[in-house]
Amino acid sequence: MDLNFTAEEEAFRAEVRRFLDERLPARMAHKVKHGLRLTREDMAQWHAILNERGWLASHWPREHGGTGWSAVERFIFDNECALAGAPRIVPFGVNMLGPVLIKYGNEAQKRHFLPRILDGSHWWCQGYSEPGAGSDLASLSTRAQRKVDARGEHYLVNGQKTWTTLGHYANMMFCLVRTATDVRKQEGISFLLIDMSTPGIEVRPIVTLDGEHEVNEVFFTDVRVPVENLVGEENRGWTYAKYLLTYERTNIAGIGFSTAALERLERAAATVMHRGHPLAEDPLFAARMARVAIDLDNMRTTNLRMIAAAAGGGAPGAQSSMLKVRGTQIRQEIAGLMRRALGPYAQPFIDEAFDEGYEGGPLGPFDAPDAAKSDFNNYKLSIFGGSNEIQKNIIAKAILDL
Repeated sequence: MDLNFTAEEEAFRAEVRRFLDERLPARMAHKVKHGLRLTREDMAQWHAILNERGWLASHWPREHGGTGWSAVERFIFDNECALAGAPRIVPFGVNMLGPVLIKYGNEAQKRHFLPRILDGSHWWCQGYSEPGAGSDLASLSTRAQRKVDARGEHYLVNGQKTWTTLGHYANMMFCLVRTATDVRKQEGISFLLIDMSTPGIEVRPIVTLDGEHEVNEVFFTDVRVPVENLVGEENRGWTYAKYLLTYERTNIAGIGFSTAALERLERAAATVMHRGHPLAEDPLFAARMARVAIDLDNMRTTNLRMIAAAAGGGAPGAQSSMLKVRGTQIRQEIAGLMRRALGPYAQPFIDEAFDEGYEGGPLGPFDAPDAAKSDFNNYKLSIFGGSNEIQKNIIAKAILDL
């Protein structure tokens, strides 16, 4: 779909495309477009390239190092990056913690942490989920007790977090902890910033079914956290957590990535033969592609509304739950159609095909060794960030007043 942009917006789009042509490493774009493994160095390099250009924090205010872009400009940038094969910006520092610190952090925290998010010296991970607190996040039990000793006032943290994405790369974590037990469970939670090099922290890998190490378990044993690393007020962390989650859910929807994936699916359907004709000419398959294309067009409009709602420092609110539910369904449908289109060629016959430098050539009529892997991996989208079932409850309560 081609949106009707103003002359100024078209000029901005042309500027973004020139930037991507000049600065996005071809090696990196190849890896993204072919589903190859991105290393920590790849992600950090793209982070640094965007920061150098001043285009990393697209939704931060200018006074904090952001771009100050309009909702449409942010949409254009995200969409063009996805189409060009740019890596996804690691969201934890820039897209999640940054907005929380800008809205709720004190001046000392903003001065210290925001520049370190931008320059990449702090790689953040998210300490939310626990073995007994996933979608019911308010049931978390990781405890932080406030103490005073000869070295000063601090919290002593004990407990466990799980599904910590890229936690093995991170040197900092924003973490929800329980600081009160004699109140309603949502009212006894605080938001702490934790240095991952602190004694008492252990990170254990969780290797998923596809053999990848993306997520982790993190254990805390008497971990000392300075009281200065408390964001906002003690026992008000649930408010900050919900604010952060609206940004996470909007990001999970992945409109730009769905646009790029749909284009890839359309190319595959035009290439793969089915009963002597391109698969794209099969009425049933063509109808499913058309349906998801229509849904994606509708999502683009919704996405622009959500981005506009966040302009000026506000949060998208409960509408972000709508975006998360529909966006994840669309991403899953596109991935499923790609797997169906490629049939037996969708499976990763050779694990090394996901590594940079693999020279074995295409594995089938359309070079997509990640089709089955992507399809199966995308099932997690409707779970993390608050399961889609929970999002529907939020929509029913906050929007429909049920």
